[in-house]
Amino acid sequence: MTSLERATAGPRAIILAAPRSGSGKTTVTLGVVAALARRGVKVRAVKSGPDYIDPAFHAVASGRPGLNLDSFAMAPELLAGLLAEAGRAAELVIIEASMGLFDGISGEAGRSGAAADLAARFGLPVVLVMDVSGQSQSAAAVVRGFAAHDPRVRIAAALLNKVASPRHRAQVEEAMAALPLPVIGAVPRDATLGLPERHLGLVQAAEHPELAAHLDRLAAMAQAHVDLDALVGLAAPLDLAAPLRPAIAPPGQRIALAADVAFGFAYEHLVGGWRAAGAEIVPFSPLADQGPDAACDVCWLPGGYPELHGGRLAAASTFLDGVRRFAGKRPVHGECGGYMVLGEALEDADGATHRMLGLLGHETSFARRRLNLGYRRATTLAPGPLGPQGTSLRGHEFHYASVTKPGDDAPLVTLADGQGKPLGPAGSRRGLVSGAFFHVIAQE
Repeated sequence: MTSLERATAGPRAIILAAPRSGSGKTTVTLGVVAALARRGVKVRAVKSGPDYIDPAFHAVASGRPGLNLDSFAMAPELLAGLLAEAGRAAELVIIEASMGLFDGISGEAGRSGAAADLAARFGLPVVLVMDVSGQSQSAAAVVRGFAAHDPRVRIAAALLNKVASPRHRAQVEEAMAALPLPVIGAVPRDATLGLPERHLGLVQAAEHPELAAHLDRLAAMAQAHVDLDALVGLAAPLDLAAPLRPAIAPPGQRIALAADVAFGFAYEHLVGGWRAAGAEIVPFSPLADQGPDAACDVCWLPGGYPELHGGRLAAASTFLDGVRRFAGKRPVHGECGGYMVLGEALEDADGATHRMLGLLGHETSFARRRLNLGYRRATTLAPGPLGPQGTSLRGHEFHYASVTKPGDDAPLVTLADGQGKPLGPAGSRRGLVSGAFFHVIAQE
């Protein structure tokens, strides 16, 4: 029985990580996932850390919903439940790390946000994706250092990426031969395998003009240059006993969820958790000039790229009027991009100002950029879709837009950074409407 055949004998999991960002983890992960899916393996791809964009590519490559596991924002019980749920729906779970394997924030042990936390907590082996461009024998020293860095984290194999030539590969593999772990692939350097990017990361999967063809190329790359049988054989069995619980309670029984390329940043673990708790998700597209279903209990406007679609949103009268009517009777909440649209106006990158919903008093600008990035802890100052007053939440911020006019609404939350340093009040609330740049991941 081959390792690929053994994958059907019980769900298993493995982590693909790298020493640093830019090593090609996402390209390699998508190729491996797509190749395994084409060989009939039921594979579920997962992103470690806060990321909306990569999981959407994972979903297309695997044919199954993307998912995030975040050791900072998710309590251990939630992590265990989500990983078990992923295993119950698949034969192989492949977790793609963010940044470098050990990169996270200092503070609580095991809750740094690094993929290494997941490897240590669940006993998951790590395949280290090595960008060997600009080095040869030195790559073995890097792998040796990572393998020895934390005894709780097992580096099971190396996978070489961006290999320049057969001679280059031979030099690296000769040095690696002294290490007690195998090299299970060597992917040639090929600029055409990359994905287009913009200010928050990759261009969204739904906007990629030829994604199916590109995934075919990545699958062919993995099939030709990665020992897929060896990779699957390294994966560890999963414990499926942990129960699944919502990351936060459903904000209503029927939830109107904005969903298109302007509002694409809704975490699957949140939406799936609401659905598993009995809530009904009713999607609508603001860019298609659709408003929320009036029969819903709450309207949720997630983050995304409204700054790229300001003119269309300002002209979407059915959407604007529908949300305004909805807000007169039922709660409306906006995260990041959704928060921007709830305000009076949005200035796009070209300096053009577009009138928005006007349900909150602030104005935002993408022309006057300032990066806000990092984990956040939030405490609600009033009851609302995020929970009762005093609810403690964990999440993150990642945006370039700035508030150019704060308005005079009451703040929604008090914020601290990931290590607990106070950042002050944030967000806005007025009547049944609330919003903030803060993306919630889970309740404390």
